[in-house]
Amino acid sequence: MQKLTNIYRLGVKELWGLIRDPVMLILICYCFTVSIYSAATAIPDSLNLASIAIVDEDDSPLSRQIIKAFYPPLFNQATKISLHEMDTGMDGDKFTFVLNIPPNFQRDVLKGQAPDVQLNVDATRMSQAFTGNGYIQQIVTGEVNEFVQRYRSSDIQPINLTLHTSFNPNLARSWFGSVMEIINMVTTLAIILTGAALMRERERGTIEHLLAMPITPFEIMTSKVWSMGLVVLIATACSIALVVRWALHVPIAGSISLFLCGATLHLFATTSIGIFLATIARSMAQFGILLILILLPLQMLSGGSTPRESMPEFVQNVMLLAPTTHFVDLGQAILYRGAGIETVWKPFLCLFLIGIVFFVFALTRFRKTISQMA
Repeated sequence: MQKLTNIYRLGVKELWGLIRDPVMLILICYCFTVSIYSAATAIPDSLNLASIAIVDEDDSPLSRQIIKAFYPPLFNQATKISLHEMDTGMDGDKFTFVLNIPPNFQRDVLKGQAPDVQLNVDATRMSQAFTGNGYIQQIVTGEVNEFVQRYRSSDIQPINLTLHTSFNPNLARSWFGSVMEIINMVTTLAIILTGAALMRERERGTIEHLLAMPITPFEIMTSKVWSMGLVVLIATACSIALVVRWALHVPIAGSISLFLCGATLHLFATTSIGIFLATIARSMAQFGILLILILLPLQMLSGGSTPRESMPEFVQNVMLLAPTTHFVDLGQAILYRGAGIETVWKPFLCLFLIGIVFFVFALTRFRKTISQMA
């Protein structure tokens, strides 16, 4: 009971230290509000009123038909400009797309000579440039075919493929981006908070005061794990309720309580990683560099950004040792597909075992560091 009391009181001390640190509080609020909202809404689902201009050097019925084919909501009404206005308009950020229809375009089309149409794209607007390029090609091709054939035809396929999209019928990016950003923020904040808490004590010299007390390294480390993990867990629950469900209107298919249980096991592992990194680093700057080396692989290769199936088999096998891989697995299964514990018990078990290994490894390193300081 005395050990539990020590762990509890040391954890409360960590919470008070966090409350008195305004920078960390601002970071937590930003990561679980603005960061998640911007990650879900920064990339639009499709084109929306993209600006387009057309240089019509042909001035034929076909070119005028193409100009009329661009209209809201995908594009703004197409603006006719001269050839010498094209470069200045794009340099001045007036147009995202400029379509140049060459002279004698209609005559060459009717002769079957397949003339080229130049499309200039402002690639600094990456999302619109990539999507709009395909839309414009389809529109121009469709108008040319209709003009040549005198009617708009569609190829009749011998087999009709009916698509049924499960779990995200409208393919809304915000549904995927918001939840994946929460998973990334849980990992990031868990490592930062626990590591920064230990680094702060080492830099301020308060770790020596703890060593003079009748407490063990296990109690010190466990207190940091449960206190910082609790902060991240509460922030996660609030973010799901306020940002994901209320602000972004993303439906949650499964049990949030079950997801938070999985997040607790994930925090058990990632907070231990934070302690381990803090025992290696000698300053907060070194700790920040180590974070970059650890967080980027964990986030990029865990399956949250790209499917693991598209990665090399060696990378897939190695990332099974990372807690983020299993957390992404259970998070997607629970929140997207409404899976129960009978489906996600394997990721839960893997997180528990990985957490124990990381905790023991970090505790061994922590004891070694403290013995060197003593």
